[in-house]
Amino acid sequence: MNYKLQNKDYLKTLISLKERILQAQYKSYSAVNSEMILVYLDIGKTISKKTKTGWGTSVIKQLSTDLQSEFVGVKGFSERNLRLMRFVYEEIVGNQIWQQAVAKLHWGHTVMIFSKIKDKTQREFYLIKTKEEAWSRSILEEKIKIDLYSQHNKFQNNFDKALSPQTVAKYTMQFKDEYDLSFLNLSDHHSEKQLENAIVSNITKMLGQFGADFAFMGQQFCLELDDKEYFIDLLFYHRKLKSMIAIELKVNEFKPEYSQQLNWYLHLLDKTIKYPEDKPSIGILLCKTKSDIIVEYALEIVNKPIGVATYSYLELPKEIAESLPSDEEFKRIFDGK
Repeated sequence: MNYKLQNKDYLKTLISLKERILQAQYKSYSAVNSEMILVYLDIGKTISKKTKTGWGTSVIKQLSTDLQSEFVGVKGFSERNLRLMRFVYEEIVGNQIWQQAVAKLHWGHTVMIFSKIKDKTQREFYLIKTKEEAWSRSILEEKIKIDLYSQHNKFQNNFDKALSPQTVAKYTMQFKDEYDLSFLNLSDHHSEKQLENAIVSNITKMLGQFGADFAFMGQQFCLELDDKEYFIDLLFYHRKLKSMIAIELKVNEFKPEYSQQLNWYLHLLDKTIKYPEDKPSIGILLCKTKSDIIVEYALEIVNKPIGVATYSYLELPKEIAESLPSDEEFKRIFDGK
């Protein structure tokens, strides 16, 4: 059936969408991504409304053919993509946060998030993090694969007690329960000083673990009070949160006294270093291991915002990896040669 000749409503819709696409192409010289995303959402909105008034599969297929014929060489108008436009539009309609996030992401990122993630809270997490961290599609895919959301969701802290209810989610999203420090190439047994020095020597990679908004302020940052000195292992500033982030490193299991010590450091930071326009300082204890119940009880008796995370080496330390048999040697062992 030739819908262009027999369906005036279809013809009118097609002309309208062509004009919208042409407008987007013109504006996209200065804003390639955001303008085309808006037109995708417009198309999704249009198809969503038309399918509710009688458009079926064959009409969407015809629309795809006509748009691709009109805009030769322009990707994005396949039948599958038109259906994705409708799907994404119907998912985000009425949600202002999602709409703003989607408008600033590449279409491939949006499709991946909405196709792979069904839970609304998780979708919002990945939309916001992708926008904030400027993840590539491959990085986003890897974050979803390792279930980054769960790592953030499990992150133990007392933020709900120490921060305002409106800011808890925003702060929690910046941290996760476990950090992969494989890139440090440390031996299995090392001191806190070795861990600290290795992190500072690889500060660019460490900032990649923390996020784009972390700015490094110093190592063994000195706090002074009444002729006494106290030293924070690593101090960062979070540009978005407007907070200093004090990180204490421990190469053993979490102990309650660690949180008490960090609570004191945060108090000194806020009293002596923090600017009036800054938000409360945040403390993170990065330990080798932790007991969830002990962390929970310990955080109940501190009044500053503190979180406890662990670190691991998902890859073997270099000297251990080098001593292991190669694939060929393993094969010879198993073959008995």
